[in-house]
Amino acid sequence: MNLLGFAVVLGLLVGTWAQVKVLRPLCDSPEVEEAAMVAQDYLNGQHAHGYKYALNRIEDVKIQPGANGDDTYFLEIDLLETNCHVLDPTPLANCTVRPKVLTAVEGDCDVVLRKVAGVLTVTAFKCKTDESREDLCLHCYSLLPLNDTSALDFVQASLATFNNNTMNVTYTIMEVGRMSSQVLAGVPHYSVEYVVVEANCTGTACTPLNDPMAERGICYAKGFKAVHNVDCRMFPAPMMPVDANNTVAVPPVVLADSLSHKHGLKHHKLTSLHDPHQSGLLSAESAESEEIVPVVPAVVDAAAPVAAAADPAPAGDLAPAADSESNSEYSSGEVPVAMFKRDVAVASAAAVVGTPAAPLLLVPACPGRVRYFS
Repeated sequence: MNLLGFAVVLGLLVGTWAQVKVLRPLCDSPEVEEAAMVAQDYLNGQHAHGYKYALNRIEDVKIQPGANGDDTYFLEIDLLETNCHVLDPTPLANCTVRPKVLTAVEGDCDVVLRKVAGVLTVTAFKCKTDESREDLCLHCYSLLPLNDTSALDFVQASLATFNNNTMNVTYTIMEVGRMSSQVLAGVPHYSVEYVVVEANCTGTACTPLNDPMAERGICYAKGFKAVHNVDCRMFPAPMMPVDANNTVAVPPVVLADSLSHKHGLKHHKLTSLHDPHQSGLLSAESAESEEIVPVVPAVVDAAAPVAAAADPAPAGDLAPAADSESNSEYSSGEVPVAMFKRDVAVASAAAVVGTPAAPLLLVPACPGRVRYFS
């Protein structure tokens, strides 16, 4: 066999190996969405402070098939903060994602899952949490650091107002969720959210009840220190988080005056990482990010069409070649997994393969659809 023939055969073998070792399904395929939802719920389960996060977009996915049908999923997902605290028993599907104008908080996570006997479990993750500064309007509320002393004074003042209106129960601060302000006539107008827990008080000193059945709730307060409105909603105690033994888990207590360790952060971060080195997982947001599973580039004859069209579209359905960024989707040698015709209106993101007589389009498998906003 001459050298050229050997190279072609080797290329075909390498291309076949690449397809077998790493699968690149559509980000919005049912199996990938299932994995993303498992990742979302798991990350929320590890998140002990702040608010629940909802899946916004699946950025990328790779699946490494294993022995006995046990697959490993490598996901990159984008999450958005909701208005439901992690202690709130409201189902995530009923929680509202905060709009950008209220300073949305975004989580970018790399998650590794194993699928064994059809069951998906998370084995590692790494997350980066940032606040979005887009679409902020003039004179709108802006987030304050969670250790802002003036805002914390307002929190205590609003809590005192709430306690004065309750009967036989006194509450103390368990955790401050968010604090923001806008300046009106030179005076800061506050909007705060904080979690309270039933307290045991002796005189003016109150300590949280160390009881899983102690009442907990979230309070919303707006106004000035001297004049404000406060509304608190209690969480049903039986619906508090439970552990593996089906017993109620007591959440950690974080008092408002102990938030200085957050070093001026304006939001609660997702848990940063879990066993990222076991799988070689690197953050997609990191400059040193690498492919988790190496893929040897396949040798492709650029002059030959990938496939013939079973039902060629009219000439008017043809789309122009994609830009350089779209073409680079496959420059690494990864094998695209989806080919179908698209309308002219949406074809600009796809690359045309073949001749005008065979207008098949390579459609980028990822990223997936945006559920809320980008």
